[in-house]
Amino acid sequence: MQNRISELFNIKYSIVQAGMVWASGWRLASAASNAGILGIIGAGSMYPEVLREHIQKCKKVTNKPFGVNVPMLYPDIDKVMEIIIEEDVKIVFTSAGNPKTWTSHLKSHGITVVHVVSSVKFALKAQEAGVDAIVAEGFEAGGHNGRDETTTLALIPMVKEKISIPIIAAGGIATGKGMLAAMVLGADGVQVGSRFVASEEASSHVNFKQMVVNAKEGDTKLTLKELAPVRLLKNKFFEDIQSLYAKGTNKDELAILLGKGRAKKGMFEGDLEEGELEIGQISGLIHDILPVATIVKNIITEFDAAKKEVAGF
Repeated sequence: MQNRISELFNIKYSIVQAGMVWASGWRLASAASNAGILGIIGAGSMYPEVLREHIQKCKKVTNKPFGVNVPMLYPDIDKVMEIIIEEDVKIVFTSAGNPKTWTSHLKSHGITVVHVVSSVKFALKAQEAGVDAIVAEGFEAGGHNGRDETTTLALIPMVKEKISIPIIAAGGIATGKGMLAAMVLGADGVQVGSRFVASEEASSHVNFKQMVVNAKEGDTKLTLKELAPVRLLKNKFFEDIQSLYAKGTNKDELAILLGKGRAKKGMFEGDLEEGELEIGQISGLIHDILPVATIVKNIITEFDAAKKEVAGF
């Protein structure tokens, strides 16, 4: 499956394992890379020296390419970027910020830079900033999300119409058929997040993984738009948010309720009542917890079969 994305990252399949807080440590990233896709360590939940440890451990168990995802709102981003350069990481995905801030600095050190966007406007800004590719993420995706609520089905062709650099589609993709659909719409590859949360190698808590497996259509919702839009599984914490909205809340009250450490409590520590449980709408199609290698094999097998099926129309 050689195309612009597989060639850019030197991988077998044009699939990126998303860098997700509390789910994507070195075990997930290395397993993904060893399975022929691009593994990503999610730096958003790591102190700088913890990130260094994960990078070093990842290097010991894979000789395949892997990257680091860095939310640009991270408070110690200078230290994080310094560690990435020191540890000779060759691929960085940036998100939640202005791509102009770090792209030229990273590229001057020979690093391939990809930026995550949720709109055509930000895709154009990322291209102007000199990134090598973009992830165009529809609002089906789990975790923090775009304010425009543009779906993947609409976003990918609109972005494709305006930019020339490679496009990685994200949001609502967990199967081979979903991957094929995204590529027919104009994507050069796909980023998969939620499916890998429910993998054996993900660092997310088994309670959270099981709740993802049990999720059905309608069990997630985008909320907290006044702070930063985030898609969550419905639980007690989610209902507490809804109660605030019902009585007429404001940004300060929402921030107090959210507090600190909600995502860690839910996704990493397994508190299914009080924790923040970030996952995408596609969780309704995830029915088991599997090894990463099996997940990748299943996606590619279905992708190849779907291609033949479409060709037969």
